[in-house]
Amino acid sequence: MALLVLAVEAGCDVTAVHVDHGLRPGSDTEADVVAATAMRFGAAFISRTAAIAPGPDLEARARAARYAMLPSGVLTGHTADDQAETVLLNLLRGAGLDGLQGMARANRPLLALRRAETRALCVTLSVDFVDDPSNLDPSIRRNRVRHELVPLLEVIAQRDVVPVLVRQTELLRDEAAVLDELAGALDPTDARLLAAAPAALARRAVRSWLRGGTDAECHPPDAATVERVLAVARGETKGTDVGGGRHVTRARGRLVLTGTVRS
Repeated sequence: MALLVLAVEAGCDVTAVHVDHGLRPGSDTEADVVAATAMRFGAAFISRTAAIAPGPDLEARARAARYAMLPSGVLTGHTADDQAETVLLNLLRGAGLDGLQGMARANRPLLALRRAETRALCVTLSVDFVDDPSNLDPSIRRNRVRHELVPLLEVIAQRDVVPVLVRQTELLRDEAAVLDELAGALDPTDARLLAAAPAALARRAVRSWLRGGTDAECHPPDAATVERVLAVARGETKGTDVGGGRHVTRARGRLVLTGTVRS
């Protein structure tokens, strides 16, 4: 909601899109809240439905369904707090340097703002917003990071850790750019060259290859997946599952990626 208001104020041609996943009673009425604010500030409004069933990987499946409904280049309201949580989640996943970079700033104009600032903006302007009750569900790992891990880190560090984590993403992004340039010269499908390459470059080449054609910016391949692919390159195993219904196999000295990413 803060993004909607700020985008209008910045002179953008704004269309607010509400996507209802149908996961809780009354969720369909939340579109009315968005529609009213869009009308108040002179923005267009679109309501979509992307129903998903409860179950494992709910957050990831909801995100995939949501982005499938949104236009290319859509702006999202992620804040610095979301960035810090993403970094910690990726650290827990073992996602390596890519994961520790967090989310790119492109299409996320509020990454420099804190969550409390966006809420304060809405309160100051009397903009209605909805607190999603699922954000308190401890079965969702991000919620435990938000409500338990971040506060614990702040107690240990005796400081606000969000700015610290966000600064690290910028530093690591610069370093990753150098490694990407070097890894770009390495063909990740050439098993012999991949196995002989320096480990840091080989891992980056594999990560980039596996991410090709996927919406994996916030969730790059984890370390275990990358290592399994490198084991295939070294001839230690014939093939491996790399997630999303995809597999990597070795044939005639080449690595082959088959299957498609499931949403």
